[in-house]
Formats: sequence, C-alpha cells, structure tokens
Amino acid sequence: MSILVGSHSKILVQGITGQTGRLFAEKMIAGGTPLVGGVTPGKGGSVVAGVPVFDSMREAVEATGADAVLCCIAPAYVLDGMYEVVDAGIPLAVLYIENIPVHDAIRMCAYAKARGTRLLGPNSAGTVSPGRANMSDLNDANLRPGRIGIVSKSGTLTYEVIDELHRHGMGESTVVCLGGDRVIGTDYAEVLDLFEADPETDLVILIGEPGGGLEYPAAAKAATMRTPVVAYITGQASPQDARMGHAGAVVGEDVRSRPQSKMQAFASAGGVVAQRVTDIGALVAHTLARAQTRSS
Repeated sequence: MSILVGSHSKILVQGITGQTGRLFAEKMIAGGTPLVGGVTPGKGGSVVAGVPVFDSMREAVEATGADAVLCCIAPAYVLDGMYEVVDAGIPLAVLYIENIPVHDAIRMCAYAKARGTRLLGPNSAGTVSPGRANMSDLNDANLRPGRIGIVSKSGTLTYEVIDELHRHGMGESTVVCLGGDRVIGTDYAEVLDLFEADPETDLVILIGEPGGGLEYPAAAKAATMRTPVVAYITGQASPQDARMGHAGAVVGEDVRSRPQSKMQAFASAGGVVAQRVTDIGALVAHTLARAQTRSS
C-alpha cells in the first residue's frame, strides 16, 4: 500500500504537449508509472510518449478513468485549468508550476478543498511511491522502496534526507512535497493523517522550514499518532526577513515563524527532533528500534 499514488493510479498530465509536460510524460513511461493520457486544448487525438492526448479534462477522465493529474500549464492559465481539473472530479492534483498570483492560489485551493480534490502545490515537486508511481520531479534512480514516509515542502532538501535513509539501509514508502509557496492546498497535518492510516509506513520524517506556521498543527497531530514522527526544521541560522528559497520561507517578526520555535513545538509534543540533516538517519533507526521494543 502507499498513500496518494501507487500502481493502482491512473495519471494524466495537464499540458502534456508543452516542454515540461512532455518531459514528465516521458519520464513516467520510462519509470513504469501508470500514465494513461494527457490534456492540451486543441491537441486532442495526438499522441505523446505513447499515450493519447485529449482536448479537455472531462473527456480524458471519461475515456481513461483517471484519478490523478500532474498540472504543467503556464501560470496565466492555471486558475482555469485547476477549475477544469476539479470539475472533472479528479481526486488528486499536483500543481508543479510556481509564480502563481496569490489571489489565484487562494481561489484554486479553496475551490479544490470544497469539492473534494486534494491539491499538492502550487510549486510542489510532487509525490512518489518508489517502484509504484512517480508524479514528481524526483529521480527514480535516487529512490528506494521502503517503509519510511517523508513529507516536505522542498524537493531539493528531500534528496538530502533520502540519501541519509539509504546510508542507513532504509527506503521510502511515499514522499510528499507540499509546495513552497505561501498558499498551498494541503498541509503537513493532513499528510500525517494519511501516513498514520498506511500499514506500510513505519515512521514519518517531517521536513519543515522558516516562515508560516503549518508545522504547529503538525506537531499537535504527531503527539497523537501511533506512527513515530521525526522532525527536521531547516534554516536554523536564517536572518530575519530574508527569503530562504521558497516564497513562503521567510522568518518574520512573529516568533512562531522561526525554526527554533517550531523545533520546540515538536519537542514539547514529545516528538523526535533532528538538529542537523546528517542526524536523521541515525535518529530514524533509533526511533524505530525503540518503537519495536515497546511493542514486543
């Protein structure tokens, strides 16, 4: 089992005839991801990477039974594109595109949530269950099937954590990248709920960052979970008011935006907190061993 995507998924690429969409489609097919088609208005009837192209999301869903979509369309068209995705009844959408106007992001996230579509992004690196389905820009060669879940905003930092896991002989059940923009469709706590219900995830690594406050409800959620959570908050030396890569990663005057406050929240909730990314592998191994001892 996996969360969000797996070998059972039927995936579309919205904007499949564009450069980014075509590259994703070719990568998915090469890696064995269950891609069933793509959508570009006016290009219906053509073929990309061996899968059919449709003129609309609704037409594509009716023809393929698709239940997930990777959105690779230009920012100017994203709002209408997301409305189309939601109206077609697709339960999962990954919005890879960044630089989306904040008001558009607010509208599309609210629209998706109200109508039952889970949205990762904007500016999400995607989600992947290694060996089953890859709806992300993470390279299959750098992934290994396993029993550790990862939820993060950053795709780049996720690679560092994955490398730590592999050095300790562990792999990933599912990796979920929420997106680095200020307004995103899914938060940490929602993903922790999904991992808690997954019998093939033994532990979750949560990667937080400066700015915002999504880590606080996640810390409260982690305190109630049977599945252990190891938290790492990057940017611990971030200067105030400096943007650290993502649009949402800014340490402001509010003390709750600071990495140290977020680390304290997880520690106060009884969580395991990594001080450095290089501590994560050993902490995960130790936490798993302790959990197994308690259950035996």
